[in-house]
Amino acid sequence: MVKRKRMTGFQAVLAMLLATAVAAQAQTLPSPKEFYFDTDQSASLIVVVEGEGEALAQGLVRARERGRRATEATAQLAHVGMQENRIELGKQLYAEAMQATSPTSSTGRAVRWNYAWDLYRLGEYQPAFELWAELAGGFGSPSWLPPTLALSLWSVDRKAEAVQWYAAAVRTEPRLWTDPANYPALLPGWRPQDHARLAEVFDAWQNDPPAWP
Repeated sequence: MVKRKRMTGFQAVLAMLLATAVAAQAQTLPSPKEFYFDTDQSASLIVVVEGEGEALAQGLVRARERGRRATEATAQLAHVGMQENRIELGKQLYAEAMQATSPTSSTGRAVRWNYAWDLYRLGEYQPAFELWAELAGGFGSPSWLPPTLALSLWSVDRKAEAVQWYAAAVRTEPRLWTDPANYPALLPGWRPQDHARLAEVFDAWQNDPPAWP
C-alpha cells in the first residue's frame, strides 16, 4: 500500500489560498445584461507602426524608446513577437505594458484585449478568459463582449454560462446572431475555427434558449 505524502503546513496554507483565489476569480464575471450596444474603441488591434518583418520590429523598438505611444508600441511588439513564436518575449512585453497601464484606461483595456486574443490563439484559454473577464465590468455594455465571452466560456468548459452570454448577443441584435452564416461579417478578425466553435454555442442556445431575466 502506497502512503500518501502529508502536506506541510505551508503547502496546506498555499492550497487554501489557491482555492480561495480560484473561487474569487469565478465570482468576478458579472451576469449578462439585457443589451450590449456600446462601441468600445479599445477593442481593436493596436497599431503604432505599419510594416512587416525586421523594419516593423526596428520601428517599434524606436517608438518604445522615444515615442509618445511607448506603451502601445510595447504591446504591438509583444503581438509581433507572439506571432513569430517568440512566446516568452511576447508575454514579458505584454506584462510590461499591463504594468504601465490601468485596466480602466483606454490604453490599458486595449493592451489586455489584445493580449487575451493572443493567448486564446495559443490555446491558453483560461488566462485569456481571465483578461476578458477583467474587462467585462469596466466599460458600459460593449458589443464585443457577449460573443467573445460566449466563445471563451465554451472553451474553458463553462458551457451553460457561454449560452447565457450568447443569449445576450441575440437579445441585442436578433437578426444578426441567429444565423452562424453571419459570423465572417460580424467577426472578421476571428479565425474559421473560432467561428466554428461559436457555432457550437449557437447550437446549444438554439436547442435550449435561456429565458430573460
